[in-house]
Amino acid sequence: MQLAKRVQTLTPSTTLAITAKAKALKDSGHDVIGLGAGEPDFNTPEFIIEAAEAAMRTGLTRYTPSGGILPLREAIARKLLKDQGIDYSADQIVVTTGAKHALYTLFQVLLNPGDEVIVPTPYWVSYPEQIKLAEGEPVFVAGKEDNQFKLSPDQLEQAITEKTRAVIINSPSNPTGMMYTKAELAALGEVCVKHNIIIVSDEIYEKLIYTDQPHVSIASLSEQLKKQTVIINGVSKSHAMTGWRIGYAVGRKTIIKAMTNLCSHSTSNPTTISQYAALAAYTHDETEIKQMVQSFNERLTYTYDLLSQVPGVTCVKPQGAFYLFPNVEQAMDLCGFGDVEEFSTALLEEEQVAVIPGSGFGAPKNIRLSYVIEIQQLEEAITRLTRFIERHAKI
Repeated sequence: MQLAKRVQTLTPSTTLAITAKAKALKDSGHDVIGLGAGEPDFNTPEFIIEAAEAAMRTGLTRYTPSGGILPLREAIARKLLKDQGIDYSADQIVVTTGAKHALYTLFQVLLNPGDEVIVPTPYWVSYPEQIKLAEGEPVFVAGKEDNQFKLSPDQLEQAITEKTRAVIINSPSNPTGMMYTKAELAALGEVCVKHNIIIVSDEIYEKLIYTDQPHVSIASLSEQLKKQTVIINGVSKSHAMTGWRIGYAVGRKTIIKAMTNLCSHSTSNPTTISQYAALAAYTHDETEIKQMVQSFNERLTYTYDLLSQVPGVTCVKPQGAFYLFPNVEQAMDLCGFGDVEEFSTALLEEEQVAVIPGSGFGAPKNIRLSYVIEIQQLEEAITRLTRFIERHAKI
């Protein structure tokens, strides 16, 4: 049977593939340490679970409006005003089945065949695939490691063509954990305004920050940038709610209305119970978030210090999210590995440490390590990584 062309070109998720292999090894009795997870190891806070249970018991289990329940959209609007000083109305917000679905739906309503979207590398693995599914063309621009993997205004200017429709800005970033400063965002925004291109601002890790530098949404910098920006966010990372599948998009009414109409024919509505859980998340204080962030910060500091001592490995210290993105080019050369996939596969098979090859993020010299596991396991993982490199390099 012939499948549609749009799916024949899809690249399978690198993160899911390595996670599946690690799980298979673990299920067969191997002592696998998984550093591939893209989700907090904390359970969803109890008050959110209780809100979901209350919703079910009071009959809130039926269809909702396609764009999400009004109280949740109003709560998101209040959050944006409080956190970023940006004033949005409820009809500028669409609630979706996770932030990934928000991005997918956005590209479907924005792009026509051949439209280009500038994707800074390293990038989250689903960006280019979602663009291609909308018949658009991802245009990759390399974020240089000596610039903390961030896109510069000159690079953005040079990448823009008459076909450019949008640019993606992910801050804090998956996979690098890097954040753009207010000044850097303003400079990028100036280029976007000049060329009238849409800014897709993926802010899903906004609450997971480990420096004094605050998260800044590019939409907050001017009224013009607000008009040209679509914010993508959700509760998955900030409230340990990855399985609840609630995300949202915020932007100009015409875009949000189109996304809502498309959702009405694809998902009908986000899961009703999950929406009430998310409503509780956004109408409660952030005590649980702060506790989780403190724990992640401790793990980051500890693991980064250990990783800095591994031969052949260099790493820029991240400022947010929950990933380390070390450069292992020298280690690969020392050990005789031809590429990062070979390096990562051998590490998993020989030392039972699962990392994500950076090639899946457009960075073939790097690997992604998630530090959302206990410190003892993180220490053991770095010990195994060191042993693996020293053995192959005969150090």
